Amino acid sequence: MRLILQRTTGVEVWINDDLYSQTGPGLLILFGTRTGDKEASCGVLAEKTVNLRIFEDDHGKMNLSALDVSAEIMIVSQFTLYADTHKGRRPAFTDAMEPVEAKRLYERFVELVTASGLTTRTGSFGAKMGIRFTNHGPVTVILEHDTP
Repeated sequence: MRLILQRTTGVEVWINDDLYSQTGPGLLILFGTRTGDKEASCGVLAEKTVNLRIFEDDHGKMNLSALDVSAEIMIVSQFTLYADTHKGRRPAFTDAMEPVEAKRLYERFVELVTASGLTTRTGSFGAKMGIRFTNHGPVTVILEHDTP
């Protein structure tokens, strides 16, 4: 399971020119699963996400977590996080998890982050979306977890 966390000043998700979802300052999380990922990774990554100290304290040091700053969280599914670009010029997505199981894990991850008490919004699984945000910092972190 792979996440791209981006610290933002706010996020808007647009579908068919309509505002679907939005958050204030916090994190944009791009969520990807590959074949073989297990539900246990959702718990590990949700806990890591809300507790990762990537927000600045009063001294400008990254000492605060999303929980510490009451960050708002936008979670968007993105199967392209498992693009294989080793051969040719067109990415292959053979490692990406099939949609039914990927959606189940995505929803479980959203449920666990929401249980932290943080305001949590989502994109629409499988939809073609426009994401508007400003990366604050910029701060971008990749989190991965493989369940044995």
